[in-house]
Amino acid sequence: MSNVDSLIPPGKEAAARSDKRMSVAFGYRFFLLLLIGLIWLAPAFVQYRFVYAMLAWDGLVVLAWIADLVSLPKAEKLKIRRTWKAPVALSVFSEIELTLINESARSVHANVLDTIPAQLRSAPPEVEIIAGARNEGIATYSVRPVRRGPAKIGDAYLRYQSPMHIAEKWAKVALEETVQVYPDLDEAKKHSIYLMRSRQIEMEKRHARVRGIGREFESLREYRQGDEYRDICWTAAARRGKLVTRIYQIERSQVVWIVIDSGRLMRARVGALSKLDYAANAALSLAQVALYSGDCVGLITYGRGIRQRLPAAKGSAHLRQMIEQLALMREETGEADHLQTASKLFSDQKRRSLIIWLTDLAETSMTPEVVDAASLMMPRHLVLFVAIGQPDLGELAATRPENEQQMFQVSAAQEMVHRRELLLARLRERGALALEVHSGSVSPVVVNSYLQIKERNQL
Repeated sequence: MSNVDSLIPPGKEAAARSDKRMSVAFGYRFFLLLLIGLIWLAPAFVQYRFVYAMLAWDGLVVLAWIADLVSLPKAEKLKIRRTWKAPVALSVFSEIELTLINESARSVHANVLDTIPAQLRSAPPEVEIIAGARNEGIATYSVRPVRRGPAKIGDAYLRYQSPMHIAEKWAKVALEETVQVYPDLDEAKKHSIYLMRSRQIEMEKRHARVRGIGREFESLREYRQGDEYRDICWTAAARRGKLVTRIYQIERSQVVWIVIDSGRLMRARVGALSKLDYAANAALSLAQVALYSGDCVGLITYGRGIRQRLPAAKGSAHLRQMIEQLALMREETGEADHLQTASKLFSDQKRRSLIIWLTDLAETSMTPEVVDAASLMMPRHLVLFVAIGQPDLGELAATRPENEQQMFQVSAAQEMVHRRELLLARLRERGALALEVHSGSVSPVVVNSYLQIKERNQL
């Protein structure tokens, strides 16, 4: 993605400060030295005065602890810098770098516990960093977000020791910040690379005069054997005294609307993600490809009302706005109002456009409202209706029952699958391009369908 660097969180840096409570502790070598002092217990059974030797040893250990504690730098001499190495995207591993900046004259060995929410990582990371005198130390850890939207990062907690490891100090570093978790950016990048390759193939086909690559005028060239007579430009041929052929390309600057249902049906989870998460990833991949193709892309997400709406436009700034809006999408507990959204889009978008509707079908005896809403758009627009299915439903319907209970379950699954097929067939009869896809293949299916529509000049 061309503007991916602008999506990287800025990160934060702050100086450590001692906690108001007890902020000192004992290092592991302090306890090791105390254990060594227990050696005096053996001769103490013979002569009692060796107990005093053990107490004297313990006193020396305490004095060593105090000396080591005094030599440790003050917390204000240490800083922590949190640096994000990549944008925070759903289900994508990204690295975070923690840098310990030591402004004191003594090296420190530190353990840093960063406060990362469960939205990004199942357990808070703890890393070990060694920073020399007036030097820096670096450690990294990874996160893998499981939910889109804002994520609040907390403070970092620091435990540091000298190379003696006898005394220890505790400190807190104010590194609170909020980062945005975006849809899967790697998936969008993968499909943009695919588009670039398909463009190369398209150019090769154009030189080979393969039909079906659009009817938008691109240029003129001299007539070649195999060119169609309808493509000959007779006015240019008259001026030049030889046959001239018009060259066409796939139409550009067409309008594509991505409509995403965020109602209760999209809350269903498939694996670690919800159907709405898969829809958001597919919308981002499609927007990347369509904008690269020169089309204008708009976005509508809706539940009981329209939640996000971006007018159709072009450019990297528009793509950035779309990424931000997709990150903020949330599932709703209620049924979405499909007819309201369709009426609003129908009244606002006068020019014929491609509407890609990402939703699911309710299991009712009546025709789902979303089917009627999509039908409302068909007289003026080309509708690509994408129902995100449940993979376990198809697997259950194809299962051979082994007992009476399984027979009822398989029969119910087959009835649901058959009803969904009928609803999609009804949409196709009315002129829509309707299909059902499994959640894991939403992005490639939607992108490929868009490219086929462009290639066949269906819009």
